[in-house]
Amino acid sequence: MKKLLKYLSLGLLSTVLTATPGLGAERISFFYPPFGEFSLSAESLELFAKEGKINSELAFYAQRATPQQLAQLRDLLQQRFNVTPTLMSQFTYSPIGEEVVQRLGELVLTDSRQNGFFALRAALILAAADSQGLTVVNVLRKYPSPTVRLNFAEGTQIVKNLTDLLKTRDAVVSFIQQEANLQAANSPVDFSQQPDLRLPGKMRFQKTSFTFNDSQRDRQLPVDLYLPQSQPAQSSSPFPLIVISHGVASDRFAFIYLAQHLASYGFAVAVLEHPGSNAERFQRYFAGLAGSPESTELINRPLDVKYVLDQLQQLEKSDSQFPGKINFQQVGAIGHSFGGYTVLSLAGANINFRQIRRDCFPNRSLNLSVLLQCRAIDLQPRTYQLKDDRIQAVIAINPFGSSILSQSGVSQIKVPVMLVGGSQDIVTPVIPEQIIPFTWLPNPNKYLVLIENATHFTALAEPLAKNDVLPVPPALLGPDRRPAYAYLNALSLAFLETHLLNRQEYRSYLQPSYAQYISKQPLNVSLINSLTTEQLTQALNGTNRQSSALVKP
Repeated sequence: MKKLLKYLSLGLLSTVLTATPGLGAERISFFYPPFGEFSLSAESLELFAKEGKINSELAFYAQRATPQQLAQLRDLLQQRFNVTPTLMSQFTYSPIGEEVVQRLGELVLTDSRQNGFFALRAALILAAADSQGLTVVNVLRKYPSPTVRLNFAEGTQIVKNLTDLLKTRDAVVSFIQQEANLQAANSPVDFSQQPDLRLPGKMRFQKTSFTFNDSQRDRQLPVDLYLPQSQPAQSSSPFPLIVISHGVASDRFAFIYLAQHLASYGFAVAVLEHPGSNAERFQRYFAGLAGSPESTELINRPLDVKYVLDQLQQLEKSDSQFPGKINFQQVGAIGHSFGGYTVLSLAGANINFRQIRRDCFPNRSLNLSVLLQCRAIDLQPRTYQLKDDRIQAVIAINPFGSSILSQSGVSQIKVPVMLVGGSQDIVTPVIPEQIIPFTWLPNPNKYLVLIENATHFTALAEPLAKNDVLPVPPALLGPDRRPAYAYLNALSLAFLETHLLNRQEYRSYLQPSYAQYISKQPLNVSLINSLTTEQLTQALNGTNRQSSALVKP
């Protein structure tokens, strides 16, 4: 995000170029009051991108930028995005894609000063279909208008809002880190003398794969069950069960490291795939063989988990491999992103249709996850029975829910909750989607884990080639993910042992001092178990009024 603001400092021209894969035609024009009309030819940008030469036209703007900013702009102009024309067409004709392009069209006007929606969509698809691929320069070539007029007032307002949001994020992240460090300083525990929960446990386990067919909803649910194997001398008590729900365009391999880690400590782990939003569905969608995911996925995902639990209970009673192996009185749920929303719903958070109407008509948020949350507007507004009383504890990693669940929904959750967020997550931003919802949780057994420099994708296992369906730029993947895997392995284990199995000897690992002990740069991790809206407001002192309003109930 900070790199984005460096581009913005080049002026509105580079602001808009950075905000979208490419804008312009023969000329790019904008009105800068009180100085009047300014313009730049697309040819001058193409010359700069290809040869690094700055002609007299571009020199007027280039002299206002640093060499580093110019180098970054040239990198952006040369960047080729690996997007097929089918994928681009599918996205820009989907409800979410149309809203994205519509909002970009408010910035990028046609020569007649109309919203540039149709011109932008055409240029993006044509550039993706061209042999030179989707680049800024190629979109400039394909834009079907001789002149593009940039909405300077709208652009500068977006720049201001982005700057305010970054200041807010930095202030809150810094405050949480300071609070965690203060609490950690008073800890008497020497963790170097304690068992290392980051290391695998001693239990062997076996993976069994199923496909459960929910004929009533026409959904086939692939499930991998990791079942610990008791040794003859060990207790034959049934194993507690953990269910893992993946995010959008992902699959049951995204958290294989966590499933195996928990199984090695005696947890049965069921990892399912949601057929309406998994990697396979998105592969078909991007290939033009399926439509965009339906809004009903917001309901079907929690129902998928409930159905899997029902089927496993039946297997436990009828299959000779599983009798007495699973304890359905001790069930926990872990989810990432869309899966985070899924497990919060299962824990008792209801959809707040009134809040959705307020936030989505119109949706002016810079929070990308609100685009998905607003899909709930297509659902019939009623109370959906998504809660599952079998689930006794949940861990939500990079979840969303600020609009679709809101305070009224999250405050209904009575079971212990751990929320995990990354400071550099631009998909489900940490303040509105994890930090503020943390203050809404009523159960005192709650934990907020903040990983500095982590993105939306940091917690995911390295994808297999066949499952790597989202064209995520490397910059959004963040630093080496391995420290984050270790954090999640250790903290998830401690949380589930403490709150699912009531093993109080693990509670010491749920202290800020333990997070500090295992923390490694650049993915420094902090943990707190209490935070009030008053403290958040205090953290925001010195930032703008709009930011402070974010934390008001």
